[in-house]
Amino acid sequence: MTEAGGGKMITGVAGGVRLRIRLAPRASRNAVLGEHNNALKIALTAPPVDGKANQALIAFLAKLLGVPKGAVRIVSGELARDKLVEVTGPDPAGAACCLRP
Repeated sequence: MTEAGGGKMITGVAGGVRLRIRLAPRASRNAVLGEHNNALKIALTAPPVDGKANQALIAFLAKLLGVPKGAVRIVSGELARDKLVEVTGPDPAGAACCLRP
């Protein structure tokens, strides 16, 4: 996807991809909304309490990318809206196609 401000939303790593995510919890529906400050903005219905939004994000990404939940890992930002997530399996081009708004 696009590059700006020193990084990409989707980058390749050994065995998969790394995603820069901007999370919008307590939304009316789960959806990929597009780009926000060089991150992929994702809306989730789950509230940001007791790790529910993180669990929902992992499940949502796993479903979109066609991988098991265990292949999705939050690398940083567990307590923030801005997260860095690694997904084992897909390549950057395949992930970009699956994560279009």
